[in-house]
Amino acid sequence: MPAGPERNPAPLFLCSLRAVRTPLLDLARPGFSRLCRAYFGLELSGVANIPRSGPLIITPNHQTFADPALVTIPVKRRVYYMAWNRLFEIPVFNWMIRRLRAFPARIDSADPSSVREAVRLLTAGHVVMIFPEGERTLTGRVERFKLGAFRLAATLRVPVLPVTIAGGHESWPPGRVFPRPGRISITYHPPLEPDPALEPRQAASALAQRARSVIAGTLGETSAAPRA
Repeated sequence: MPAGPERNPAPLFLCSLRAVRTPLLDLARPGFSRLCRAYFGLELSGVANIPRSGPLIITPNHQTFADPALVTIPVKRRVYYMAWNRLFEIPVFNWMIRRLRAFPARIDSADPSSVREAVRLLTAGHVVMIFPEGERTLTGRVERFKLGAFRLAATLRVPVLPVTIAGGHESWPPGRVFPRPGRISITYHPPLEPDPALEPRQAASALAQRARSVIAGTLGETSAAPRA
């Protein structure tokens, strides 16, 4: 009996676009916020700058392991996180961060699969958080920005939301197992749009420079050219 026509397998995606209900996270958010205010003296400013709808790339500087959770506290939307692929090799932790809508990305080489995933999520109107430094700062200063997040923004004409984290490095520097009490402030700046008059590569570079200038300026640092 001849075989029937082959069916193309459904594409494998890293994150589901189905309605992801997170009632436990919604219940935990107020308590987590109060805990962070008590332990870190957490201060949030510029919260009104967070868009309530439409695709968005959040681009914070990166100081601690807690940055994704801290930055997400006032974001009342579903957020997807581009995270270091090595984290997904840790048993149990892998399962947990996938449940929190993280997807893996290599930081030491090009990673087409993570780019495709980000494009898919943004095209569907979601929020993606990408740390443009690629990893936590070792010095407390804002490191050079990689262009990946800004290429996505320029190509898809999606705004980026620069976010400044201050005080995290002092509270939880690399090498320290647990954070110490401190004072962390997070500032949400007005969204930045890619320049439509520039071709995508130039628009990405210009957007990265603007985002880094805003973040570094809040920390009293000078800007530096983005890294390709």
